[in-house]
Amino acid sequence: MSNLAQQVLAHAASMPEGASLSAKALLHLGSRAAVDQALSRLARSGELLRAGRGVYVLPVKGKFGARAPEVAKVVQEWASQRGETVVGNGAAAANALGLTTQVPVRQVFLTSGRSRKLKLGAQTVELKHAPPWQLLYPGQAAGEAIRSLAWVGPSGSQAALGQLRQRLPASELLAVANARARLPTWLASQVSSLVTRA
Repeated sequence: MSNLAQQVLAHAASMPEGASLSAKALLHLGSRAAVDQALSRLARSGELLRAGRGVYVLPVKGKFGARAPEVAKVVQEWASQRGETVVGNGAAAANALGLTTQVPVRQVFLTSGRSRKLKLGAQTVELKHAPPWQLLYPGQAAGEAIRSLAWVGPSGSQAALGQLRQRLPASELLAVANARARLPTWLASQVSSLVTRA
């Protein structure tokens, strides 16, 4: 293994699980062509996983061999490195809040950036561009509530709101109600009922 490849691996090992590597971020180690070649060779040998075009991640080595990093960690690292907002999709939010027992089969996240796919071992993770209102309150129950209401749609939102009233604290319901000016008209109309009953 070349000295540059060892430096790339050492750099990757110093980063948190799921952090992505790109040639541009490694230019302090060598020329662009040399870094590209080192990344490509490391991916072919299995030392790195190629997650997408020009994007690599370090596999996690465990007792039973190497595995891809956890999807949630990769996505969150991706978001923080690129300055994007990334949240779970409406189906995952509805499942997490107990509005549905359906478990999403595909890993889909909503992003403020462009739509793209990441490959992590055998898994494909989809990042879909979403409007700003679907990205409100990342990491909060209020945001999950908005995304789940968008997922159930106009026909199921009234029943979903009834369940959310029982499951969420008043502060989260108030946050959902306070976001109504940024929501589509149909959803703002439904969410307005939280104001009168909160």
